Amino acid sequence: FPPAPYLIPILDAVKGTSIQVGAQNAYFEEPGAYTGEVGLEMLQDIGCETLLVGHSERRHVFGETDELLNRKVKVALDKGFRVVLCVGELLSERQDDRTNEVLDTQMAGGLQDVTAEQLGQVVIAYEPVWAIGTGHTASPEQADAAHANIRGWLATNYSADAAEAMQILYGGSVKADNAAELLGQPNVDGALVGGASLKASAFLPIIQAGIAATKG
Repeated sequence: FPPAPYLIPILDAVKGTSIQVGAQNAYFEEPGAYTGEVGLEMLQDIGCETLLVGHSERRHVFGETDELLNRKVKVALDKGFRVVLCVGELLSERQDDRTNEVLDTQMAGGLQDVTAEQLGQVVIAYEPVWAIGTGHTASPEQADAAHANIRGWLATNYSADAAEAMQILYGGSVKADNAAELLGQPNVDGALVGGASLKASAFLPIIQAGIAATKG
């Protein structure tokens, strides 16, 4: 998920490989006069077909609500995008033992009116906000418990098959020294890597840990 100005050269660089490149954000309204916004049609024009929705910075810095994020999700799915929907709690919410409540609310809000068929084009990323860019990381057990709650919500609101099929990524200070243990958890299917992805020397060991976990 590179910044928008770098999408074209990166898409060109990975052409012909299995690597998918996604956008960090997009505007969901039909084409019109929305100065400064990158529309979904623009992303399609350059061959970008994956969209990140609801990253914690979009929620907490830009004030994007579950209702607005749901509009992005539905329009993007209608246009054929693969959507990575981010959910996660604040430190105060975890301390108040509200993690599951917050995750359930964000899942219900973000996926409202998303059909079972469309759900196949959705990936969920769990981002404990207190662990993003802080150097703190959820323990493997905390991450797995949150992922299990998300999977349980999917089983209740869609089906057991949908819950089992869903890819749920962990995003919260994933590093070379913790990736293997995090990715080894039964409900953790991958990682949404932030700062560590900016340096190849830090990112490569995480990729290798992911490959090893997949083979295992």
